[in-house]
Amino acid sequence: MTQTSSHPLRIGLTGGIGCGKTTVCHLFEELGITIIDADIVAREIVQPDEIALLEIVSAFGPDILSENREIDRKKLRELVFDHPEKLQQLEKITHPRIISSMRSQVSQATSPYCILCIPLLFEKNLRAEVDRVLVVDLPTDVQKQRVASRDGINLAQVEAIMKHQLGRKQRLSLADDEITNSGSVFDLQPQVMHLHQQYLKLAEKDDMGSL
Repeated sequence: MTQTSSHPLRIGLTGGIGCGKTTVCHLFEELGITIIDADIVAREIVQPDEIALLEIVSAFGPDILSENREIDRKKLRELVFDHPEKLQQLEKITHPRIISSMRSQVSQATSPYCILCIPLLFEKNLRAEVDRVLVVDLPTDVQKQRVASRDGINLAQVEAIMKHQLGRKQRLSLADDEITNSGSVFDLQPQVMHLHQQYLKLAEKDDMGSL
């Protein structure tokens, strides 16, 4: 995709649940790169007094609120999980606001390129929002064990979540770049640095092309 001068090079970072997207984002952030995280934006748009929160309560009832009048994300997730019509209703409220907020943050980014961390980038047809896609990958069996351990759930629950995401092979086939996260953070660092240098060169090239 040809970058315009209105925004920096946009790298869409994605991967299956438990693949280490947040860890990779932190490593890029340490290099001075702007990180725009869709999950963080999703929480911001449903803060108390936000219109999206009022619309969600209107659609799903006050029971999805916690005692401090914030969205109980666990309750809401359970409500829409495996109910396509309810999930679609929720996304109709939240997705336009999430995309608008992320675009605004991209326009304000100060680094040569920025990372947009979007867990369901392909599944929600958001490929057009980025210039390149970086997939964080690890073997499926390792992924399941990490999620089960991290979230305190059994493998059957992990597999149910993964059914809503692209398979590993399909996701990798759509990637421009890949990071393998089957080891430690020390194994990630050289991979991130390699891509950092590559993205800086691409950003510089695009800047020259937009003059």
